[in-house]
Amino acid sequence: MSNDPIDIVIFGTGNWGLTLADIASRSGSRVLLYCRRPEVYESILHTRRHPEFLPELVLSPSVSVTSDIKTAALAATYWVVVPPSAHLRTLATMLAPWIRPGIHALSATKGLEADTHYRMSQVLESEWTGPGMGEAPEIGVLSGPNLAYELSHRLPAATAVSCPRPSFEAWAERLGRANLRLYYQPDRIGTELGGALKNVLAIAVGIAQETGLGESAKAALITRGLHEMGRLAVHMGANLTTLAGLSGLGDMVATASSPHSRNLWCGRQLGLGRPLDDIVTGTNMVVEGVPTTYVAQDLGHKFKIPMPITDAVADVFHGVPIQDALAQLMARAFVGESDL
Repeated sequence: MSNDPIDIVIFGTGNWGLTLADIASRSGSRVLLYCRRPEVYESILHTRRHPEFLPELVLSPSVSVTSDIKTAALAATYWVVVPPSAHLRTLATMLAPWIRPGIHALSATKGLEADTHYRMSQVLESEWTGPGMGEAPEIGVLSGPNLAYELSHRLPAATAVSCPRPSFEAWAERLGRANLRLYYQPDRIGTELGGALKNVLAIAVGIAQETGLGESAKAALITRGLHEMGRLAVHMGANLTTLAGLSGLGDMVATASSPHSRNLWCGRQLGLGRPLDDIVTGTNMVVEGVPTTYVAQDLGHKFKIPMPITDAVADVFHGVPIQDALAQLMARAFVGESDL
């Protein structure tokens, strides 16, 4: 590690964590990247590349690496946490001993926790606040139409950041001086739910695309899907207009149209007839839309909110023929466009 002070620590070395490390370094920040796996640490330390992900991305010398979580936690007070959603609680537990006054944490993971149905910021809060924990850290979120492959190739993009307004300026300095433009968004709940729930719809679009249902069906899925996720998000405390922004509509457009979208890819594989277990075990990438589908379905049942597209995707996961799931969608009772 360099002796220069670290501006930002990134916990997570998947595609998005690597890309954010690169963006931060090109924004003028000194970055420390925490690598949980020894082989990833060694590869980035010696080659500046990840051994599996984004092979064309070469991290600059301003990105240091460590495999010691204490070193990472104490290196700076600005943290970006971006592991897969299933691993976030484990990481948060590991970081809890190093929570101290002045910590500014930003969750860049898109998903919902399977067991608790928590948003990612709620997972962090549950591990970092409470009796004996001292001053609660500041927890914000980052979410938007941000495909790591494109941003790692330095194509321009924009994203929403939800945090206290004074901290937004600090995050913009650390992350917003390269090819990622940051926009302030006060609605943390909507920002997180938009980023998580659109992955379910992207899987549905992938299924429709691969089975040749046509552009009209794709447009219907996107628009009705946004209506569906908006109903749930508003019930959970979100502002509906947030879902029309970067972390809702914007992210949906990117995820449902890009060949680099892993959720769209998952849907297309389902459309080819592959079983879900074969799809998720046959890739080293995390398809966040899969666990999110089950959580969204559970939440819909809990709150008595119709989630027909989510239910149809879950049915396909369970082996229901795609044409049968489609028939159920088309046979629903007629309602007004703004009705449930």
